[in-house]
Amino acid sequence: MAQEQAFQNDLDPEIAALLDPEITGGISVAAERDMGVFPGPDGDTGENSGEEDAGGGVDLAEQSLPKISKKLEAAPSGVFSDAAYYKTALSGEGDSAQRIHGILQKYIATKDPKDRTVFRQQITTAYWDFFGSVAKKASGKIPDAKKFLLRFNILHPTLLQQEQRDFFGKIIVDNNLGVPLYYLDEWFRAVGTGEVRPSTTDEGPVAGKGGNTSSKLTALLEKARGRRDGAKSLLASKNEERNNLERALQERVTALGTHNPLPEFPGINGPYTESQKRAFAEMQELSKQMLKSDRELETLIRDFMAAGADVKTLESKVEEEGGAKEVDTAAVDAEFGTIRQMAKMTIGRQGNHFPVCTGEYFRSGPNDVATRENVVSVLSWIESVDTEAFHRVYRSKANRIVPFVILIPCYGDTGVCWEPFDRYNRATSRGRIAVPMYPKNLAIAILSAVADLRWQVAKEKASFYWMEEGLTGNYYQWFTAHKLKGDIKEYFIQDYITWMTKESEGTQKLDKEMRGIFWRFMPFSQPVKEKLKGRSFAYQELYQRDLNRAMSDGY
Repeated sequence: MAQEQAFQNDLDPEIAALLDPEITGGISVAAERDMGVFPGPDGDTGENSGEEDAGGGVDLAEQSLPKISKKLEAAPSGVFSDAAYYKTALSGEGDSAQRIHGILQKYIATKDPKDRTVFRQQITTAYWDFFGSVAKKASGKIPDAKKFLLRFNILHPTLLQQEQRDFFGKIIVDNNLGVPLYYLDEWFRAVGTGEVRPSTTDEGPVAGKGGNTSSKLTALLEKARGRRDGAKSLLASKNEERNNLERALQERVTALGTHNPLPEFPGINGPYTESQKRAFAEMQELSKQMLKSDRELETLIRDFMAAGADVKTLESKVEEEGGAKEVDTAAVDAEFGTIRQMAKMTIGRQGNHFPVCTGEYFRSGPNDVATRENVVSVLSWIESVDTEAFHRVYRSKANRIVPFVILIPCYGDTGVCWEPFDRYNRATSRGRIAVPMYPKNLAIAILSAVADLRWQVAKEKASFYWMEEGLTGNYYQWFTAHKLKGDIKEYFIQDYITWMTKESEGTQKLDKEMRGIFWRFMPFSQPVKEKLKGRSFAYQELYQRDLNRAMSDGY
């Protein structure tokens, strides 16, 4: 008990309270609000916790994705020429493997279109059971056949044409780019080993092997990490603010040392000019601001150090519980169910839900397959046009946070945003978007996911006032004024795609009022604006509005 008390005394009081054995059985509403369960003031569900991801965590100083200037591919792999590939993929999966094997044989052998339709439906159902069985093993070392089955849904290489097998054999296996993009085998491994949190679902969190205590400790650790990351971001911002003030003061001091000589008195300089006299008052005000900024900096340093100490203490506690070492199969199970829902959403009701990658349905060109490198190229292009695509404001500071991108091996055409950010950490956690690997147009699929992310982030930021303020509020008012019906978010996604693909090139497709809303709340990069202002009066007028707002400091 003494050790437990000592442990709590080293922690943030709120975290220590949550670890109290008398409280953990029933967390208070105030504590749950801090953990992100209930909204706090202004709709904020907590400035808490972050997650450490396999991509190395969120680096707030990083301003761009890696540049891919040429087509990247690996040396040809012989994995899809291996005669034992199919047998290896099925081995060890029990009845689910036997079932999928039996149905697949009938599907290939039959020539009757009606029978093929029946077997095709049976494969769709049986395959997901089999796929889930393989996913549970992804946290450990698995054969290449199982890895690529999870990654590309290639069950039997001979179902693909030789050219297609060669293409898949040249896809780079490892994440050499250091970006938070995951193939499914990598994602299941990251979730199972605790490198990333399982995706949230309406059913609520699933307790892992460590039981309720371990689950709460993990949540507390994530909260502490979020406090630390948020404090680090604010600390860097405040440090930059003080540096700017110091530079301004130095400029005025330098200006005071510059004098005009008096012609009639050699060697004697003239008095201070009127602008130099004004500099004394400005220096006094700058000195006050510097002292104020320095006091705030001291407070933020203490906050950062305290949050870092909390993280270390909780990491030790989680290590003692053993939660960080064991594979959480329950979490992988739950994540598999979530991934299946993501696949359905990217495909849509009328799409092709056949799960196996076959030459019969594979129609994507080499540049439209969602390989890691292709996706990074598209995301880089999106940021070059919409520079704030991955920005999230926290305490008046915009942080650039690239979301987790989960690559789903299916025939969908639409990307989706599953989470705009981790509910425990609004400050620095990554959101989650899912992108289908075999779309007709990869750029459109990724744009739809980014649009979904943008909408959800803006809506969460506006909270209860999402129909009145910001991007969502202005769009909602335009939507209702035009008496449109249907899903407002779907309208927004299509308009965002038009904004990025047509309007950014000077082709006017959007309503004038809508163009003004997007120009203000989702501005193009400065080079794009400069290009557009000479294209037509519509863009020139919007550009001038920017200048007027900047002059009045009235955004």
